[in-house]
Amino acid sequence: MLAEHIRLQEDREYKKHWKKWGPYLTERQWGTVREDYSPDGAAWENVTHDEARSKAYRWGEEGIGGISDHKQKLCLAWAFWNGKDPFIKERLFGLTGNQGNHGEDVKEIYYYLDSTPTHSYMKMLYKYPQAEFPYQKLLLENKKRQKTDPEFELIDTGVFDEDRYFDIFIEYAKNDAEDIVAKVTIHNRGPESAPIWVMPTLWFRKTWFTGHEPFMPKLSLVRSNRIKAFNPKSGNYSITFSGSPDIRFCDNETNRERLYNIPNEREFHKDGINDYLIKKDDSKVNPKFTGTKAAAIYHLDIPAGEKVEIKMRLQHQLEDQPLEICETCLEERKREADEFYGQLQDRVTDPDLRQIQRQAYAGMMWSKQFYYYDVERWLEGDPGRYVPPVARKKGRNHQWRHLQNYDIISMPDKWEYPWYAAWDLAFHCIPIARIDPEFAKDQLLLLLNEWYMHPNGQIPAYEWNFSDVNPPVHAYAVQRVYQIDKKANGGKGDQEFLERAMHKLMLNFTWWVNRKDNDGKNIFEGGFLGLDNISIFDRSAAEYYQGKLEQADGTSWMAMFSLNMLRMSLDLCEFNTVYQHTATKFLEHFLYIAGAMNNISKEHISLWDDEDQFFYDVFHFKGKEPEKLKVRSIVGLIPLFAVEPIREELFESLPEFKKRLDFFMREKPKLAALVSSWIHPGKGKRRLFSLLRGHRMRSVLHKMLDSEEFLSDFGIRSLSKFHLAKPYTLQMNGDAYSIRYTPGESDTRMFGGNSNWRGPIWFPINYLIIESLKKFNFYYGGDFSIEYPTGSGNYLSMDMIAKELSLRCMKIFMRDANGNRPVFGNQEKFQKDPHFKDHILFYEYFHGDSGKGLGASHQTGWTGLVAEMIHKYYKEEKLEVHASTPLFRS
Repeated sequence: MLAEHIRLQEDREYKKHWKKWGPYLTERQWGTVREDYSPDGAAWENVTHDEARSKAYRWGEEGIGGISDHKQKLCLAWAFWNGKDPFIKERLFGLTGNQGNHGEDVKEIYYYLDSTPTHSYMKMLYKYPQAEFPYQKLLLENKKRQKTDPEFELIDTGVFDEDRYFDIFIEYAKNDAEDIVAKVTIHNRGPESAPIWVMPTLWFRKTWFTGHEPFMPKLSLVRSNRIKAFNPKSGNYSITFSGSPDIRFCDNETNRERLYNIPNEREFHKDGINDYLIKKDDSKVNPKFTGTKAAAIYHLDIPAGEKVEIKMRLQHQLEDQPLEICETCLEERKREADEFYGQLQDRVTDPDLRQIQRQAYAGMMWSKQFYYYDVERWLEGDPGRYVPPVARKKGRNHQWRHLQNYDIISMPDKWEYPWYAAWDLAFHCIPIARIDPEFAKDQLLLLLNEWYMHPNGQIPAYEWNFSDVNPPVHAYAVQRVYQIDKKANGGKGDQEFLERAMHKLMLNFTWWVNRKDNDGKNIFEGGFLGLDNISIFDRSAAEYYQGKLEQADGTSWMAMFSLNMLRMSLDLCEFNTVYQHTATKFLEHFLYIAGAMNNISKEHISLWDDEDQFFYDVFHFKGKEPEKLKVRSIVGLIPLFAVEPIREELFESLPEFKKRLDFFMREKPKLAALVSSWIHPGKGKRRLFSLLRGHRMRSVLHKMLDSEEFLSDFGIRSLSKFHLAKPYTLQMNGDAYSIRYTPGESDTRMFGGNSNWRGPIWFPINYLIIESLKKFNFYYGGDFSIEYPTGSGNYLSMDMIAKELSLRCMKIFMRDANGNRPVFGNQEKFQKDPHFKDHILFYEYFHGDSGKGLGASHQTGWTGLVAEMIHKYYKEEKLEVHASTPLFRS
C-alpha cells in the first residue's frame, strides 16, 4: 500500500481523521439562498460582493484557496492587495444572474492543480492583476451586451497584457492529521518590479450569538510571528508564520453602520483589516491583538521575473522550530501524491492526458465544501437575531422543514454553484470512486438520509428549489460506484452500502410513480428534468399552456431507473436471495413502461414516431388531439440509457426470479416482444433488457452518429444541427414558440441562467451514451456493427464507437496538431502562453461545433467525468492517443 492508501485506510477505520481538514470553504457565500433574508427571495441582491467584506455570514464561509476543519469552526484563506484596488482581494469576484448577459459567472482566473483524496497535498494557482482589478468595467460591459454577444471575461479587459500580473501558487501539505504546512509562492510575471500585499487570514465562523453562547472562540498574538487559536470545543491551535509579518486582529462581526446605517454592536468588524490597510485606519483593528479574525500582512516588492515564498504551519502540538520541516513536508507529500496518481494512471501513456486527468481529479477534490443549511431554523430565524420576513414561511423550500444539512459535500462548482445538486452529485461520485470509493459511497448515501430525503421519498434537488425534479440517476450512480468498488476490492462488494441505498431508493422510486405518473399510465412527466431550456417552453409549467406533457426523457429515465434497481436487486441476491422478489418488481415496472411508450393507455399514441424514426415528447392540448413535439434533441436519445445485459447463468441460480420471468414473458408476449432481443440470447448466452429493439436502436444511432445532426467533432450535441436550417415552431395560445440549434451560449432567457441545452455538448449525457453503447456491445459482441459516422460507409462495433465518442470528448482538452486546446477557443494567451496553456479549465458545457468551454468555468463536478473516460479508454485496451490521432479509425 502506498502512503496515501494508508491514510485513506486509517481515516476509514477511524484511527486518524486525515480528512478533518480540507478545502471546505466555499468560493462564494454571498448571493446564496442560505444567506438570503429578503422578503422577495432575491438571493443574489440580498448580500452582494461589495457587502460581503462587511457581512458576517450565518451559514458558511468563503475564501481564496482556503481550508477549514470539517465543521468549519476555524478557517484559513489567502487575501491579496496590489496597492491599487479599492479593497483587498479576499474573495473571488463575479457577476450575478441579472448582471451577466449569459447569467451568473465568475470573472477571475484560477486553477486547481493537484489534490490527494485526504488532502495530504493540495495545490492551486490564482492569477492576480498588477493593475487595478476591473470590477466596474466587467459589470458595465456585460450589462450592455445582449444574449447574442459573447461574455466579456477578465482576460478581455487587458489587465494581463504585457504579463503584468502575479502567479500565486498556494500549496498545503499535512505533516499529520492536524499538523498542516502551507506555502504561497508569488511570481511576478511582468516586465517591472511590482508591489503586492499577501495576507494569510484566519477566522472563526460565527457560531456565537449575543447572549446565547457562554464561550467565545479567540485568536490572540503570542509572539511576533505566531497566533494562538482557541475554541472551547476543539482546543488550541498554534499558527506560525515565516518572516516578520504585521499581524492584525478584528472580529468576524457585521459592520452594521456601513451596510445598514445603524449603530454597531461591536467595536471591531469583519472589514477591519481591509480598512486598516486601504484607509490606513488603525482604529479598525484591535490594539490588544486579539479577536475572531486575524491576518499576517506581508508587504512585498517583487522584481520582474522573480518570486517570493511565504510559509506557515498550523498545529496542535507546538515545536521549538515549527517552520524547519515545511519544505521537506511539502516535497514528501508531493512525491506521495505522484506515486498515488502514478499507480492509477499506469496505463495512460500520453503525458498530456495524464495531466488533464490529474487536474480533473484535483478539481473534484478541491470542490468539496462544508454545507450548512437547517431549513426550519432558516425559516423561523435564530433567537435574539432579526426575524425573517413572514412571507418566507410559505415561500422557497418551506415544504422541506425536516432538511438539515451539516456535512462536507461535493459541489458542482464552488463559485457558480456553491450548493449540492442531486443529479450533478451522482455523476461526481463515479470518477471519485476511482480515487476515494468511501467518500463516493458516503456522498450517495448522504442524500438518501432521512434528514435529507423528504418523508415522501423525494431527493432534494438544490437550494434554490429543493422540490425541483432532477433526472433519477442516483440509482445508476449507486450501482456504478458499487461495481467500481467491488472490482477494486478483488470482487468483494460492499453489501451494506448497496442494501442501504436500495431501501431508500425504493422510496424514491415510489415517489416518482405516485407523483410523476398521475394517470397511472407508466408515462412520466418530470418537468424540466435538469435540461433547462431543451424544450420550446418551460416543461415544468405545461399547465400554463393549457395542456399536459408526456415526456420521452422522463419516461426513459424511469425505465433506466427500473433497470438500475433490477440490477441492484440481482447484485444483492449474491448475499440474500430474497431480493429475487424486488428484481421481479422492477422487471415488471420496466416492461410496463416499455409498453406504455409504444401505446399510451392503449390509445394508439406512441412516443416513437414512425415517420422520423425517433422519440418525441407528446403534448396534450385541452380539447384537442395530442401532438408530438418534433424536436430532435437528447430527449429522444435518452431511451438508449435504459439497457441492461444479464448473463444467463445468473437466472439458473435464482429459480424464483426465473419462474416469474418465464411466466411474465409467456402471459405478456406483446410486452416481451418490446424488450430488445430477450428471447434470443446474445454472445455468451447473455440476455438483454432494453427499450430499443434492433431496428429502433439502429434508427436512433443513425441520427445520433450523423455529423449533420447530433455528432460533433467533440461529442454528442444536445440538439440536432438539423434545427439550424429548420427550426421547430409550435403555435400555442395564439403565440408562436420555436427552437433552433444554438451551439454556444443560450440566446433565450427562459431560465435566466447561463446553461443551454439547445446544441452544446454536455459530459453527463455523453458519458451515459458511451456506457450504454458498451452495454449493447456486451450483449451483441463485436460482430454487430453500426455505420460511423452516418453516411461514411465505415462500420464499427458498438464498443469501438464508444471509444471514438470518448476520444472526441477527451479532445476538447487535448492539444491538437497546432498545439491548441479546443476548450480555450480563440483565446491566444490561453493557447500559447507557457504560464497558461497547460492549466485546464473544466467548463459546464462546450460549444457544439468548436468544443470551446462555456458556462461555469470550474464545474469539474460532472465534467470531471473526462477522468473516467480517460481511465476506461486505456483500461480496456492499451491505446496510444496523440494530437494527430484521427477522430475515427477505419
